Amino acid sequence: MRVAIVGCGAVGRKRAGAISGGVVVMCCDLDFERAQELARSCTARVTSDWEEAASSPEIDVVIVSTTHNMLPRVAELAAAAGKHVLIEKPGARRAAELDPVKVAASRTGALVRIGFNHRYHRAFRKAREILETGVLGDLMFLRSRYGHGGRIGYDKEWRANPEISGGGEGIDQGMHLIDLARWLLGEIEHVEGHAATYYWDMPVDDNSFYLLRTATNQTAFLHASCTDWKNTFSFEIYGKAGKLEISGLGGSYGVERLFHYQMTPTMGPPETTIYEFPMDDDSWDREWQAFAEDIRANRPPNPGIEDAQSALRVVEEIYRKSTQFI
Repeated sequence: MRVAIVGCGAVGRKRAGAISGGVVVMCCDLDFERAQELARSCTARVTSDWEEAASSPEIDVVIVSTTHNMLPRVAELAAAAGKHVLIEKPGARRAAELDPVKVAASRTGALVRIGFNHRYHRAFRKAREILETGVLGDLMFLRSRYGHGGRIGYDKEWRANPEISGGGEGIDQGMHLIDLARWLLGEIEHVEGHAATYYWDMPVDDNSFYLLRTATNQTAFLHASCTDWKNTFSFEIYGKAGKLEISGLGGSYGVERLFHYQMTPTMGPPETTIYEFPMDDDSWDREWQAFAEDIRANRPPNPGIEDAQSALRVVEEIYRKSTQFI
C-alpha cells in the first residue's frame, strides 16, 4: 500500500514510523521544511498541497494528522477519491463535520478508521483479554483520570484556539477516555458533567469532567485535565467479581502497568496479579496493522466514523451544559 501522510508533526511522524507492509510515498505539510524532514526518513515525495496528497492517483491510503479543523476536510477529499483513510482523533471539531466524510466513503467504498490508539496499548489489550473470559463478572462502572500540565505558552498554541481545535481538554485527551468507555461499556445514553478553565488564559476548557451512563446504568466517571502538573493516566474497570486498574502509558506518564484484583469467595483482600509493560509503546504499530487488515479483508474499521461521532456528541453535550463555552 502506498501511503500519504498529511500533517507531519509529532503524530504524523509516529504514524509514518508505524507503517509495515506499506510505504510512505508522499509527505504533506503546510510547513514545507517539516514535510521535508519526515520525507528524508522514508524517501518520500514532498508537497505542501494537501489536496494533491489526498487525491493523487499514486496513493492508496491517506493518514490525516493535521489540526482538528482540517481533519474532516482532508478526509472527505481522500475518501471521495477512493482512498482509504486513517483520521487522527478526534476526527473533527464537531460530529456533523464527519457527515460528508461518511457520504464520500459510502459512495466510493473507501474505508475510514479513526485513530484512537489507546485501545491498542498493551495494558488495554491485556485488559480486554481478561474481560472476555468473564472472570470480572458484569461490569458496573469505570473511573479514569488523564492529565498533563501544559507548557509555557500553551495558551497561545493552536489547541487553545476554538476555531481550530473545537475545544480544550474535552476534545483532546477527553476523547480517548470517552472512546475507551464506549469500547468497554457500550453506547452512552446519559451525559452529565462540566467543562471549565481554571488556570490557563484561553477560551477553551483546561478541565473536563464527565459522568456518563449506558442504558443499563453502567457508569463512567472521567476527568481530563491540563492542570495536572505531573502527567497522569489512571483507568479502573470495576466488575461484580473483580477489578482491573491500568496506570501509566510509558514515557512521562510512567511505566504502563495492569493490576488484576480478583474477588475471592470469602471476599476480603483480593487475589492480585500485576502485569508490567516497560517496553516501547507499540499501540501505533498495532493500530496500523488492524487498519491494514481492514483493507485486506474489506471490513468496516472499528473504531470508525460513527464511533468518533458518538464520542464527539458527548463532548458537545458537556460544552452545551457549560455556559462558559456556549
